[in-house]
Amino acid sequence: MAKEGDRPLRPTTRLTLAGRREEWTFDPRIGGGIVNPPVWRASTTLYANVADLKSRMRDTHDQLFYGRRGTPTIWALADALTALEPGAQGTLLFPSGVAALGTALLALLKPGDHLLMVDSVYDPTRTLCNGMLHRMGIETTFYDATIGGGIAALIRPTTRLIFMESPGSQTFEVQDVPAIVAAAKAAGVPTMIDNTWAGPLYFSAMAHGVDVSMISATKHVAGHSDLLMGALTVAPGLWQILRQISYELGQTVSADDAALALRGMRTMALRQEQAGRSALIIAQWLAARPEIGTVLFPALPGAPGHDLWRRDFTGACGLLSITLKDADDAARARFIDALTLFGIGYSFGGYESLATPCDPTRTTGQADWDGPLVRLAIGLEDQADLIADIEQALAAI
Repeated sequence: MAKEGDRPLRPTTRLTLAGRREEWTFDPRIGGGIVNPPVWRASTTLYANVADLKSRMRDTHDQLFYGRRGTPTIWALADALTALEPGAQGTLLFPSGVAALGTALLALLKPGDHLLMVDSVYDPTRTLCNGMLHRMGIETTFYDATIGGGIAALIRPTTRLIFMESPGSQTFEVQDVPAIVAAAKAAGVPTMIDNTWAGPLYFSAMAHGVDVSMISATKHVAGHSDLLMGALTVAPGLWQILRQISYELGQTVSADDAALALRGMRTMALRQEQAGRSALIIAQWLAARPEIGTVLFPALPGAPGHDLWRRDFTGACGLLSITLKDADDAARARFIDALTLFGIGYSFGGYESLATPCDPTRTTGQADWDGPLVRLAIGLEDQADLIADIEQALAAI
């Protein structure tokens, strides 16, 4: 953690300082430094001599060796993300969130192993479990997101990982992470979480005992809908294996994308705070509308999972879902098509608002929603304008 003297610094202060080591931003040869780490684009590294080349072959993940193992721009972003999760050993970067997920699962599981996967998980993660992992002979059990400490009954001798996503990115079930982690530790099983919704600013995975925290840095970190990136922030016990497997699989990111992500990260706290504040105002307004059945947003008092959210989280992002009461799929399409300030597209965490139809897959039993689901990603527009846009679109139902 970045410190001033012996005083720990708060997350928003760490955001401005992290990843700006002097060796990356100051050059004594020119007598000065710069605010941001330069963009080091490199595939080939040149060595002083053969002895220098051989010396760097031993462990070169934090010094120049070959572009695939990183440059100071990439290391600066990884260092910055690690600083947001006190207790983590390091962060690995990937070309997408799914690449990060897939690499972690391949590193921690082998044929014959058993995976406990939350049933409210992001659909591409479910596809990975039912596709490649299944073909490899890895068995997945999808468990109810609300199981809490009851997950202990599902742990087998062959269980090698418990995966959480809290809240779920479509239906926003909040998991009892401390209870699940306690059961996992008692059984000697590592845990992993998709922490993209809250991110390290609003949910500290390491502080809650989670071993691996994945975020899609495409979302809040980048923040401008112009790059793809995933990140794994890892506790000490699993750092070596995840770093080794990610290298063996050739996972890396470009220096330009890393620089863009670093730039976006500096304003992440401001953007998440505004989007979350607007989302709560909009959620409160939606909850009072007769056309709306259920508002799925954990920060909304009375919403499913609110008590757990209030206990474990320090904030909310701008992503929520609603059900349209007494409507069908055609009415849902009319509503979304009538929106003028919401783009129709996947993702969230950018500066723009988005709306998509949402039809989540479930193994443990589909919840009995009171109408078709719509997922809204609230951006940085004025909430009054967004409310007016939703209101006129509701008339199209």
